[in-house]
Amino acid sequence: MADPGKLFLVATPIGNLADITARALETLQRVTFVVCEDTRHSRILLEHYRLRKETVSLPAFAEAQRAGPILDRIAAGQDCALITDAGSPGISDPGEKLVAGALERGIAVHPIPGPSALVAALSASGLPTSRFHFLGFLPRKAGEQQRVLDQLKSLRATLVVYESPRRVPQTLRAIRQALGNRRACIARELTKVHEEFLRGTLDRLIEDCDRQELRGEVVVIVEGQHAKVRWSDEEMINALRTSLESTERLKDIARNLSRDSGWSAQEIYRLGLSLKGPS
Repeated sequence: MADPGKLFLVATPIGNLADITARALETLQRVTFVVCEDTRHSRILLEHYRLRKETVSLPAFAEAQRAGPILDRIAAGQDCALITDAGSPGISDPGEKLVAGALERGIAVHPIPGPSALVAALSASGLPTSRFHFLGFLPRKAGEQQRVLDQLKSLRATLVVYESPRRVPQTLRAIRQALGNRRACIARELTKVHEEFLRGTLDRLIEDCDRQELRGEVVVIVEGQHAKVRWSDEEMINALRTSLESTERLKDIARNLSRDSGWSAQEIYRLGLSLKGPS
């Protein structure tokens, strides 16, 4: 019986085709077949480097169903490289289920590191990089998205989110609503001709996105929670009096002011009741 083959996770360029490593090219040249997130997309890379290899499709929506036959071939002795449309396999891309299945069957898995939109965006964002929390794509449903963001309010690590360009304004507003007006960065079209970084507060970036339509792949980076300087009693009273002139409910006012003031929502609510006086 033949020894099992190996599964190689090969990182590919996130835009500029020159950003592939020599080891990645060597691996793609010597494996028996290449598994691709989208064979049509990967064919561009393979043809650019004159790599004539059998390709097998493994889209995210069908990874669980298609992993078995691929693992059968590897178990029979064929070496396989997994590549996705951009970046490292398994990171918000197909690969997680294939890797888990390979390890269950005793197949060796070897990462061939390289480009990553996550790392590239974070490194040039201007925000703290020593600790970060990668969220991938946020849930689409508002309720689920809110629950995820609520869990991150006190997290001090920088937050990194992938998002489609058309959803960026909506996502920025959701993050602003949940976390307050923090510093942030939008990185788009990384390593490509029109690479761009937009930096500023969430409020500023929301205004920028309202003025211009974003295109291309987007990474959103948001600073984590930091120790708040508690507003003085006078500052809070002034803010409350201004807010109470609106039709907004006191409960909502208290929650919104608590994000930036260092006061708890309960403290603000009680103070607001005293300022309103008897109803």
